[in-house]
Amino acid sequence: MADLIPICAADALDEGGKGLRFPLTAGGEDAGGFVVRFDGVARAYLNRCAHVPIELDWNEGEFFDSSGLYLMCSTHGAVYLPESGHCAGGPCKGGRLRPIVVVENDGMVYWQTDDYLTPARA
Repeated sequence: MADLIPICAADALDEGGKGLRFPLTAGGEDAGGFVVRFDGVARAYLNRCAHVPIELDWNEGEFFDSSGLYLMCSTHGAVYLPESGHCAGGPCKGGRLRPIVVVENDGMVYWQTDDYLTPARA
């Protein structure tokens, strides 16, 4: 059964604004995820570009492009649709970010573990 792991207070995420990074284990390796708010919904992804497996944010928590409409890889300029993680342009063509299930409940945002994504190792 999947576990819910707290990320942050729901009001810590501004629409199209700065996101929050959180640690996790992906496929048995240390990794990170991130959560942002878009269209009023908290959305989370593995912090790994579909083009080259590097972190997206250019400064910690800065995932959106200047328009606030796309998630953008700081290294290669690949852009992704925040609502789905699908590549919208750049070298990631045909790719997509790996989604992480998030749940908002009682003013908090949680991420849900699965067979690939588990809590960060201590």
